[in-house]
Amino acid sequence: MISSMLSQMTTFLVSTIGSWGYPGICALMAIESSFIPFPSEVVLIPAGVLVSRGEMSGILVLVSGILGSIIGALVNYYLALYLGRAAVNKLALKFGSFFLIGEKSILKADEFFKKHGEITTFIGRLLPGIRQLISLPAGFSRMKMTPFLIYTILGSGIWSLILILLGYFLGENESLIKQNLKTISLITALACLIIVGIYIAVKRRKKTA
Repeated sequence: MISSMLSQMTTFLVSTIGSWGYPGICALMAIESSFIPFPSEVVLIPAGVLVSRGEMSGILVLVSGILGSIIGALVNYYLALYLGRAAVNKLALKFGSFFLIGEKSILKADEFFKKHGEITTFIGRLLPGIRQLISLPAGFSRMKMTPFLIYTILGSGIWSLILILLGYFLGENESLIKQNLKTISLITALACLIIVGIYIAVKRRKKTA
């Protein structure tokens, strides 16, 4: 029942807000970057198709996607900052089943942040299951706004560009897009692990220097 409601909500959002053009992309990406499980793939891949047809600007689509991601990330950041862990966990227990978000998923993002530090705000934007929630531990830890915004822009920018390019080059071949999206997600996850490893190595070297 919940999955059916989410499917209907997705269809409604794409058909209505999506018709607003760049503001619609921004709004949809803001939703995707907050606590609502709305997939960015259904926004930016079709936008990439429109870019390939010359009906939209690739730069403006990318900027709209990044701006929306920032807005959604800030919503989660300030929810965590002002409500705190206990209140956010209570909300997850009460309403999490509707949004497919539970206390365990929040804890997972929180532990990921604690383990790897502020750079996870960047890396987390590229990882499925972490992307929507990584701003919560940033808010819990009162991460400084400047690095938070920089990492959010970098992470969401890379992910948005990947999806736009998928739509641009693969067009409306849905099966081919799904196949390549899985491959790209795996490559992205591997790249993230390499980045984390380099970051940790540099940090340790600075401590021992």
